[in-house]
Amino acid sequence: MKVVTFTGTTPSEALKKAKLEYGDEAMLIETKQIKKKTLSEDGLYEIVVGIDEEMERKSEMKKQLSQPPQKPSRQLQKGTEEILYDISSAAKQISKISKVTKDPLAELYAKNAFESQKAPQPQTPVEPQELKEIKSEISKLTDKVKLIQNMFWSEKSPDLSQPIPPEFAEIYKLAAQSGMNKEHLDSIMKLTLEHMPMRMRESTTTIKRYFQTLLRKMVPIRLETLPTPGSTRVMMLVGPTGVGKTTTIAKLAARYSFLMQKRYKVGLIVLDTYRIGAVEQLMQYARMMKLGIETVVDPPEFTTALNSLSYCDFILIDTMGSSPYDKTKIEKIYECLASNDTQLSIDVSLVLPSSIKYEDLLAAYENFSTLNVDTVIFTKLDETRGFGNIFSFCLETQKPINYFSVGQEVPEDLVVASSDFLVECLLNGFDRSKI
Repeated sequence: MKVVTFTGTTPSEALKKAKLEYGDEAMLIETKQIKKKTLSEDGLYEIVVGIDEEMERKSEMKKQLSQPPQKPSRQLQKGTEEILYDISSAAKQISKISKVTKDPLAELYAKNAFESQKAPQPQTPVEPQELKEIKSEISKLTDKVKLIQNMFWSEKSPDLSQPIPPEFAEIYKLAAQSGMNKEHLDSIMKLTLEHMPMRMRESTTTIKRYFQTLLRKMVPIRLETLPTPGSTRVMMLVGPTGVGKTTTIAKLAARYSFLMQKRYKVGLIVLDTYRIGAVEQLMQYARMMKLGIETVVDPPEFTTALNSLSYCDFILIDTMGSSPYDKTKIEKIYECLASNDTQLSIDVSLVLPSSIKYEDLLAAYENFSTLNVDTVIFTKLDETRGFGNIFSFCLETQKPINYFSVGQEVPEDLVVASSDFLVECLLNGFDRSKI
């Protein structure tokens, strides 16, 4: 069973959308009001419906028949298992990746010349060589104007540890405005200037491409790890209050239960007994997805809960949200981990929001580091415009990323982490269409 949400100004409008999409057999699970009606704005309601594979298949067939075929979205390239990259070595490798870049305008002129030879001469006159040269010079001049514009920005920017050549001003500005730590940025720029071939510095396009490839090699990523037959993978999500741990747990549970090639058995454990709402929310998800769930109040109960769910392929543990400076709650989680006397190994994933400053990310990590954090999950990527803070955090801590959460929809808004995706967001901004 898969859960899908619909919204409307009234419950009946949202239900009508659901029935139009999946028919009358869609099962209504929940109705709630998201926004109250005011004098100037309509209210907003959300319904949750459950659908089976047959309904989903019919809906997809209907969409294919009613819409023109679209390009399949680009599959995100996955990184290697917990590889920690050496910056200098990566820069030297990149210096070998490119030779002289093809000029797209030259290819266009060549194409035009070929087509003009095929067409009748009176109807398609051949473009004079002088005109081609003028167009080429205009293209070069446009790029130089762009360099000059960015050079003026560089002069007004904060003092740099070393002069930045004008042709690098644009890429430096993009990285600086993304929230990347200045020391990291200056170090990367220094290595780039040392190892980048001179022939690649003639165009801002090739400079950006080089810089983008270098950054990709520096982001530590962990591949999605699936359990082997007969084994159980246990993941505990920890982090500050309000970062989206419970929603991320629901996304992971739905992904492992319904979206993989194999439908894995998933069990849930809740340590967040301080916040009754979080327990009820996760129990509701467990009922909808027909998952086993256990609640733990004291550390001695933790081992009992793990043993009772040992039949599962995945066990996902939701923990109490706390301030990074609340040592008492963090200590409570540590006591549960220490009480584990089963044969199960627990991977601890620190959940952090992408919308806070680099310094705040580091502070949260340092306070939760007593739990021996293995990986990091970043949430709320749809709520920020700068991603350099994530890059600098991973570069500083060398903790690999395993997932990105890009919205509130369950389970759609969960992305398996890749260095390509993060660097694309850093330099060009978050684009949901490229997920």
